[in-house]
Amino acid sequence: MKNLIVLSIVTLLFAASLHAQDNNKVVTESDSLIVESQDTVLLKSYATRYNPRKALLYAAIVPGLGQIYNKKYWKLPLVYGGFVGIGMAINFYNNLYRQYKADLFYNLENGYENDTDRRPGDNFTTKSYRVAVDRSKRSRDFWIIMMGAMYILQMVDAHVDAHLKEFDLNPQLRVSIEPMMDQNSMLGKQTGFSLIVRF
Repeated sequence: MKNLIVLSIVTLLFAASLHAQDNNKVVTESDSLIVESQDTVLLKSYATRYNPRKALLYAAIVPGLGQIYNKKYWKLPLVYGGFVGIGMAINFYNNLYRQYKADLFYNLENGYENDTDRRPGDNFTTKSYRVAVDRSKRSRDFWIIMMGAMYILQMVDAHVDAHLKEFDLNPQLRVSIEPMMDQNSMLGKQTGFSLIVRF
């Protein structure tokens, strides 16, 4: 009977000590050690709040929506300002292209077909109009390509920003730029700056 009581007490103490170890689970794999605790759960829930794919999809559907999803509201004026500025450049060069093209067609329809022909009261020759039409069309097409690049750039920004939300910066990291002087037998005396990273 005495042995049974001692065995019961030892079993209860052993079970109580096992239950106390449940809060921090330690799982070992071949090369790694993963510690699961409440901090890890908080980090995972924080990381799932900012899904990079979702940010990319939002930015692809409506430009600037990916930045809103990432809560980077200060980037909205940059995104929409870029689109408005590029749109104004496209409109400017498109108007020039239409104007020069109309003047060129007027010259061709009214008998000023040679390159050196100039209609009365006009400072430009037919050749000048042809060059102006080509240049304004090329500039308009360039800014159309820049509009596509701006669209892709804001998508990439939203995607990368969502990835960097859970990036942990080492608080011990110190970066400094210091002057450097080096004496080398082959190269001689060298001076400059060195970038020093300490962590």
